Amino acid sequence: MASKIRVTVWNEGVHEKTNEKVKKVYPDGMHTVIAKALKAEGDMDIRTATLDDPEHGLTEKVLDSTDVLTWWGHMAHDKVKDEIVDRVQKKVLEGMGLICLHSAHFSKIFRRMMGTTCSLKWREAGEKERLWNVAPSHPITKGIGDYFELPHVEMYGERFDIPEPDKLIFISWFQGGEVFRSGCCWERGHGRIFYFRPGHETYPIYYDKNIQKVIANAVRWANPTIRQAHECPCYKAIEPLPPQE
Repeated sequence: MASKIRVTVWNEGVHEKTNEKVKKVYPDGMHTVIAKALKAEGDMDIRTATLDDPEHGLTEKVLDSTDVLTWWGHMAHDKVKDEIVDRVQKKVLEGMGLICLHSAHFSKIFRRMMGTTCSLKWREAGEKERLWNVAPSHPITKGIGDYFELPHVEMYGERFDIPEPDKLIFISWFQGGEVFRSGCCWERGHGRIFYFRPGHETYPIYYDKNIQKVIANAVRWANPTIRQAHECPCYKAIEPLPPQE
């Protein structure tokens, strides 16, 4: 039997402590909802971590035993210590998967991995979103139809300042007329990165079965095929070389 995928679900954990509206939707934090859904898949071992944990819950030991890290942040991007970002980046380059959710587009780790501002347009009006599946053969869209809808969301609109995705998975349309690249895949070093747009804190988006399915599929896709340090060795020739003068 294959070993389970080891997932760490990270959430800054600020909104639900400071905003009563968010607390009503996610009384124990959205990370607990995501973790519960992933645990129910049966092929994953789940732990959670938050900003207030020692070393933000992302110690060397934790990351060494994490195959895929999911990340949600919004209010406290600047509170994440740079040495922890360095640590996470190193692990991704060595093969750990990274899934950045919603406002994590402005997280230090996502901007570090993208090398761009990751800026976008936004509007919070509780409008409808339709997510179109533009990669029906991709593992992340397994079990997802041509599209699915969310009744009330925060709008994110183009231009989204990111590098061209290696693979575009979802394109969103919003009731106000905007479109957005809502599901994007990259490889960096040995690691895989997926950005997934939905997840505003005042709406019950992480309870949605389609959202849960996409995140679970993304975890399986981002599960490392290799964990290996990046080095720059002087490499011995495998074939005979002519004598040096």
